[in-house]
Amino acid sequence: MKQSLQLKLHQQLALTPQLQQSIRLLQLSSMELDQEIGQMLQDNPLLERAEEEYAADRGAQSAEPEHAQETPAQANGDDVYDEMAWGERSYAGASSDDDEDREFQQTDAASQGLRQHLLGQLSLTAMPERDRRLVALLIESLDDDGYLGIDLGELADMMPEEVELDPVELSAALKLLQSFDPVGVGARGLGECLWLQLNALPPDTPHLAQAMATVRDHLGLLAEREYGKLKKLLDVHSDKDFIAIRHLITSLDPRPGARYTPLDTRYVVPDVLVKKVKGLWTVSLNPDAMPKLRINQMYADILRHNREDGGGLSSQLQEARWLIKNVQQRFETILRVAQAIVDRQRHFLEYGEVAMRPLTLREIGDALDLHESTISRVTTQKFMLTPRGIYEFKYFFGSSLATETGGAASSTAIKALIKQFIEAENTARPLSDNTISDMLKEQGFVVARRTVAKYREMMNIPPANQRKSA
Repeated sequence: MKQSLQLKLHQQLALTPQLQQSIRLLQLSSMELDQEIGQMLQDNPLLERAEEEYAADRGAQSAEPEHAQETPAQANGDDVYDEMAWGERSYAGASSDDDEDREFQQTDAASQGLRQHLLGQLSLTAMPERDRRLVALLIESLDDDGYLGIDLGELADMMPEEVELDPVELSAALKLLQSFDPVGVGARGLGECLWLQLNALPPDTPHLAQAMATVRDHLGLLAEREYGKLKKLLDVHSDKDFIAIRHLITSLDPRPGARYTPLDTRYVVPDVLVKKVKGLWTVSLNPDAMPKLRINQMYADILRHNREDGGGLSSQLQEARWLIKNVQQRFETILRVAQAIVDRQRHFLEYGEVAMRPLTLREIGDALDLHESTISRVTTQKFMLTPRGIYEFKYFFGSSLATETGGAASSTAIKALIKQFIEAENTARPLSDNTISDMLKEQGFVVARRTVAKYREMMNIPPANQRKSA
């Protein structure tokens, strides 16, 4: 028998913690980011908040931030000392980031509640370390409602080239996560969330099959109250049975992670400021929302003179550098997305809601060469201060409705028009949904009666018979 030597290479998911941090920082709100950084400052002596005096001294001398990540062995001499907060470059002399001086300083342990609950279950589950890291990565990507807002394909693409990650591995990790409590966690949409909860019910639950078919294939019809069409598709002939199906679905929890998020009063810190400068709408980062971080010079000096004996300081230096660069990347991405939104919604800033244009996450993603799920994370819990008020980024996105000229109108603009019509109506003869639909058509907007009803209900406006007064 001929013997031979074979070399097999095994890839490890070694950089997952840094990728997890990058994803987590991007989806955090300003207050959650401040809490995250506060914990990092406690755990890592190489990281510190930049003093106001330092910002005044360095000011315009600061160099542009580096995008390449260096290891401690690659960083030499002054590089260690010069790893400073990128946020100070544009805002030299800004107010101190000291905790007692922050007007909106808040802590929100609620977002950690769900993750800690899931990580606790993960720690009790026997599995290979690689699979454990993948599930942990998915847990860190969940929003506060328990939904997975990132596409598995994009998550796989984010891995370093040297990591061979089969998408099947991520799918298996997601399936495991979806078996955790609360039921419905890890869903990628409302339909999947409700389906997971129905699937966990006893098989003999009345009307279970029809309810599962509804949330899987016909959730849109249920939302639009197309009950006749839905009953036909489900082959349900009895109104009593159909009501039972609806009751089974509405008894489910559309936000399974929210139970771990106690209600609290939140103060909004705008991430960006929008102003009109020389006729153009421009966006700038809010310095009050930007943490100013740097490497601790004393510990960096110790490491520079004792590289061979640095031990844990070397790894903590790298972690500090990663955090600074990830925070930098977070704000740069927020700024790019905000400017792209403002460029497309400048008419709203000029004229208000009726001038809002239809906009999708994909449109912004294509313009910036970013994945749609990345735009979703950037626009969640991020706010811009405009002359018209403070708005969450997501407010500027809306579906489109056709116009008679072949164009498209934003659903936000249509809602604004419906509200204007109703506010100006004669309360003795309030406008019906059909009448409002006709009025919109006169202005060139093709909006069905049921769509008018849906938008009216979304704005908590009662139907015509309830708005009528003597």
